Amino acid sequence: MTSDVPGEPGAGETSGPELVPQEGVAVTDALARLWTPHRMAYIVSAAEAGGEEAEGCPFCRIPSMDDETGLLLARGEHTYAVLNLHPYNPGHLMVVPYRHVADLEDLSEAEAVELTTMTRDAVRAIKAASQPHGFNVGLNLGSVAGGSLSDHLHQHVVPRWGGDSNFIAVLAQTKVIPQLLAETRNLISKAWPTG
Repeated sequence: MTSDVPGEPGAGETSGPELVPQEGVAVTDALARLWTPHRMAYIVSAAEAGGEEAEGCPFCRIPSMDDETGLLLARGEHTYAVLNLHPYNPGHLMVVPYRHVADLEDLSEAEAVELTTMTRDAVRAIKAASQPHGFNVGLNLGSVAGGSLSDHLHQHVVPRWGGDSNFIAVLAQTKVIPQLLAETRNLISKAWPTG
């Protein structure tokens, strides 16, 4: 709260989040914290699963499925695109190398080029299918970086719309996805660039 009256508490200060001192916990900052303990179940289950062996890895099994069952959108020589089973938003997909590889620097030149090319094609297809306002595109390298299947590298492509995040995920532990995965797959695969 601010006050323009000299001598009053808050005079000349700007309002912002209340800083709560915590002894011995780094330095204070002006960031507000939104605690989401419900996410801990996801983190714990990923840690308990441990490192996926190639034969138990879902990213190694998906290419052997038919496109509809596996939610595959496109297949290249070195990579494929697949919808995320636990999407942040409709159209959330991943571009995955066929080869079971964890580290970005271990991709072959051909795999790295096709990973980028297929990611570009994914953005084009999603734009054509659903006109998002923006995208989050990226890799979570290592389990501490958020990679629940970190033993098999995969790049996320998440379409974003203004107002697509709200209170329900925190309060009701629910993410609202307004479209079935099969419907999303059909829309994006029809819009996928060819040649």
